[in-house]
Amino acid sequence: MRAVSNTSPLSNLAIIGRLELLARRYTEVIIPPEVARELAALTHSAAQKQLQCALAQGWLRVETATSMPPLSLPFPLDDGESAAIALALALKADVLLIDEKRGRIAARAFGLAVGGLLGELLHARHRAWIPTLRDEITRLRQEAGFFVDVEIERFILSQAGE
Repeated sequence: MRAVSNTSPLSNLAIIGRLELLARRYTEVIIPPEVARELAALTHSAAQKQLQCALAQGWLRVETATSMPPLSLPFPLDDGESAAIALALALKADVLLIDEKRGRIAARAFGLAVGGLLGELLHARHRAWIPTLRDEITRLRQEAGFFVDVEIERFILSQAGE
């Protein structure tokens, strides 16, 4: 299965030391150059090391959408989100990993299947790749500063049986 990703799922998984979960699930994760630039600006050294290792291993790679006309988005998005949506469309990716609400709405408007950080962690919990989802959400908040809505957290934890 092939995924295209925006910055947030990759950077946050790398910060909490769980980037390998994507390598276990997907044959490849592809990012546009705009996302690669955002990831390169990440100041967390351990996360940077994981991302560089993933690129060196080849399961994470950078690609440019070449045969796509400019997207007519329903509202403005940042460069990484726009480029990730365009790349997912051009490659006919199985899933676009994107966490930002407006980005997910825009991606769905183009018919893309979307996933995100919490969904990836839930999948990993169901596969017993992580011991608890609750601990990973706590780490996301504390180590990565990732915002998780309380209602979404309750729902996700209930789906994990926690």
